[in-house]
Amino acid sequence: MSDSFSEDRLARISLAAASEPGDTVTGTLVARIGAIDTLALVASEASLPTSIDPAEGSLWRRRLAPRVDPGQVDRIREEMDRRALTMLTTEDLEWPAELQQLGSRAPLALWLSGRPSRLEGLTASRITLVGARAATSYGEHITMELAADLASQGRVIYSGGAYGIDGAAHNAATAARPGSTVAVLASGLDRYYPAGNQQLFERIQDAGGLLISELPPGAAPTRWRFLQRNRLLAVLSGATIVVEAGYRSGSLNVAGEAHSLGKPIGAVPGPVTSPASAGCHRLLQEGIATIVTDTRDAIDLLDSTNTAGPDRPFNVATVARRTHRLEPDISL
Repeated sequence: MSDSFSEDRLARISLAAASEPGDTVTGTLVARIGAIDTLALVASEASLPTSIDPAEGSLWRRRLAPRVDPGQVDRIREEMDRRALTMLTTEDLEWPAELQQLGSRAPLALWLSGRPSRLEGLTASRITLVGARAATSYGEHITMELAADLASQGRVIYSGGAYGIDGAAHNAATAARPGSTVAVLASGLDRYYPAGNQQLFERIQDAGGLLISELPPGAAPTRWRFLQRNRLLAVLSGATIVVEAGYRSGSLNVAGEAHSLGKPIGAVPGPVTSPASAGCHRLLQEGIATIVTDTRDAIDLLDSTNTAGPDRPFNVATVARRTHRLEPDISL
């Protein structure tokens, strides 16, 4: 096992294993005092910085303290070595600069399996395609056409590795141009989810693609982790396209995250009678997404220079943060 881990990296492993993705208290502390001192504060009685609400800080300690296990760090590192996983932190030149846009919600670290180069280049070279887990044949057909054409033109396809639209996007991109897709997972990279897509994940890696997670090996998927994973899908690419989604689909959460970052969003229209396209129509009705009917529309969206923040509230984004009111496209 490699001994090249700095104290900061070891502290980030502990914090990533103990806290939940998007934990703003952990993120605020790490940004202000560093990962090492943040980890020390978990089990100490020292006062937290005044920027942290005392009640929130007390809850943070009660939640994390029982989950900090020194032996867990060694187990995680052993699993990383066994599976040849790469860990990135802000110490690394390969750390995606786009993650700074998430502020205190930025991940503490990223675990990678595959080619880290898929994180490089302009964001205009990366596009997120997401949609319903229970996709229709129409949705899968449109997804495969978009993913294959975009990949053939040198774009990297990001998605969440789920059944339905996600799987169709990954498969089509890999077939069109090996190495042109990235799956962002909501579990440790030793626990592929969904398990039924294990061959897909292996195919992505074998073809030169990339698997990413902000959760260390051993972490299980949860509904919260799926919803938080969506902010990475939104921030790491230049634009997001929702191909097919129900009215309360968790895929709308990705659109909400992208909108909050001021990134362009596209939606593929479907039959007005199809519940599977109701979420896409919702995005279009809100004026948040533009219509995507072919690859040219997708490229125009991706190459747009829309870097300004949202000009008005997006109530889908608000709903997306109320996790009990969304139906993530997962089955746990």
